[in-house]
Amino acid sequence: MAPQSEVIELTWTQTDERAVDTIRVLAADAVEKVGSGHPGTAMSLAPAAYLLFQHHMRHDPADPEWVGRDRFILSPGHTSLTLYLQLFLSGYGLELEDIEALRSWGSKTPGHPEYGHTAGVEITTGPLGQGLASAVGFAYAQRRMRGLLDPDAAPDTSPFDHTVWVIASDGDLQEGVTSEASSLAGHQELGNLVVIYDDNKISIEDDTDVAFTEDVLKRYEAYGWHTQRVDWTETGEYVEDVPALDTALRAAKAETGRPSLISLRTIIGYPAPTKQNTGGIHGAKLGGEELAALKEILGFDPEQHFGIEDEVLAHTRRVAERGAEARRAWETEFSAWAERNPEGAALLERIEKRELPDGWETSLPEFPAGDSMATRSASGKVINAIADVLPELWGGSADLAGSNNTTIAKAKSFNPASRTTDMWTGEPYGRVLHFGVREHAAASIVNGITLASKTRAFAGTFLIFSDYQRPAVRLAALMGVPSIFVWTHDSIGLGEDGPTHQPVEQLASLRAIPNLDVVRPADANEVAWSWKTILENHENPAGLVLTRQNLPVYDRSAPGFGAASGVAKGAYVLAEALDADGNATTPDVLLLATGSEVELAVGAREQLAAAGVAARVVSIPCLEWFQKQDAEYRESVLPAAVRARVSVEAGVALGWRELVGDAGRIVSLDHFGASADYKTLYREFGLTAEAVAEAARESIAAAQ
Repeated sequence: MAPQSEVIELTWTQTDERAVDTIRVLAADAVEKVGSGHPGTAMSLAPAAYLLFQHHMRHDPADPEWVGRDRFILSPGHTSLTLYLQLFLSGYGLELEDIEALRSWGSKTPGHPEYGHTAGVEITTGPLGQGLASAVGFAYAQRRMRGLLDPDAAPDTSPFDHTVWVIASDGDLQEGVTSEASSLAGHQELGNLVVIYDDNKISIEDDTDVAFTEDVLKRYEAYGWHTQRVDWTETGEYVEDVPALDTALRAAKAETGRPSLISLRTIIGYPAPTKQNTGGIHGAKLGGEELAALKEILGFDPEQHFGIEDEVLAHTRRVAERGAEARRAWETEFSAWAERNPEGAALLERIEKRELPDGWETSLPEFPAGDSMATRSASGKVINAIADVLPELWGGSADLAGSNNTTIAKAKSFNPASRTTDMWTGEPYGRVLHFGVREHAAASIVNGITLASKTRAFAGTFLIFSDYQRPAVRLAALMGVPSIFVWTHDSIGLGEDGPTHQPVEQLASLRAIPNLDVVRPADANEVAWSWKTILENHENPAGLVLTRQNLPVYDRSAPGFGAASGVAKGAYVLAEALDADGNATTPDVLLLATGSEVELAVGAREQLAAAGVAARVVSIPCLEWFQKQDAEYRESVLPAAVRARVSVEAGVALGWRELVGDAGRIVSLDHFGASADYKTLYREFGLTAEAVAEAARESIAAAQ
């Protein structure tokens, strides 16, 4: 069914005008009460946001999670009132007291919209640019879900057709991430994406001419977007021509082969008498006199605060009736689809519940002991082994597919057919993503995909370039969404490319992000268990950190060695301390390691054993998972009585002192790398089994 074929010709009444003016006054009242916030944009965007929620968007306030709904993303999150007031007027559960509680402790109306906190908020938008960039991921997800569940439906007839609506600001369009993502949106011909660009030419430093003078519409035309301009100042007087914006929105919906950008020229803070069109109204309260004057201009009682007429609220909340009717019509179409497609219906139900199919883990490969394999290669084999049983798994790389091993070999590329190349076959419903050299947008798009569809998407790049992705990774952690980031070339082990490409501080930096799982497996079988554990978790994002260089695949049947299933607990005894007869014994020292450096710890264990020192090797693929285990398990792996400890990781020491204690020693790399083969680098920088063994002897002496 067509997402907006049910939209009728615009009827704009005096009650609609009063509702819009009420929004302006409520926005000003809310910021005035709390003493901080951003009233200006919420005031001037009131007609546009109201037009969307009341006349264009397909949504049902009674069911904010309805699969068939349109999605709305407010990219300039600082103007959170623009969204909150529409949620209040539409009946999403926000009431007037919630608007009064703006930005206060425990309220449903925090300073920026937060996903999972307020019904109707699709994504957390705080840092400018992230909303619009992630909206591209929302549009990706809609197309992928249609292809997964209803690929043969005629255009605009599928229950999985919907529109992604965005409001963006000057600030959003100045951020580099939106350039990356918008370029991809044009390349992908995302006709399901419509953006209203609030071209008010004001930011915190007042007139944007101080730093932003490009022709935005020409830039977006170059990206391949459909562009329109609606200028409410073109007559020389400020006229909020709602019918003109309505016509533009209809034209944008009719354009199915390109994303659409509507440049809407507004005056920020209109109609505040002295502060409109100034930077002062962007991020500060109006003040008592200005607020009173605003109310008088709009015909409100200056002495009344947070007032709304019953007629206005009743009028706006009738959108819930229209939404319920649209949902019932959609459910009829959906039921007919489900009857025709029982397997698709079952798949959708499973994906929506974030459940994995029974027995899926039997598809995970087991790698034979004695082999040598880079963990990036093992990851690629895991992805391809499970792809058939997990159709919801898809992803790709920021132009590093061959290096990241992120390609599903049998799948086509998620691309218009016209984008087919000699190497890659484009198919609009494909599952191999190509982000180009756009690491930041890649992470934002994966967040959008994960939020919009509950499929499991991943993006690959080198670990060093996680720095480019950090804002989006942080937001994934903040929202608690299970985005997957594949980061390869994880250390100086990448070798000759030199210090610009060799991550040193990145592991510690990423571990500092709350709610992000940083997973650095030590061999191919740890990689398989890492993927298993990541996919079974739907509560937060994970970064899978992988090597370029080959690592040994451990023989788990060897005396003292533990099963790779221990990965799921974050840390486990990979190789137990043994006495002279080969029996498990109380360790003299604990050797803690991650990733490629586990090999050094295993080598040090052998050297120490030859000298009569019993060493236990603890592989720690994920500190975050280990910290979630109960105290009894953590004690069993790292017994407090054993104070002699050594950690080894090819990165900065930050974070390891807590685990090794005052008698412990840290073998680390607290400086940048160099250009040489990886074996030379590890030797020259003291990352060797011999160095670990020597550190163990020092720690044993210190612990006595």
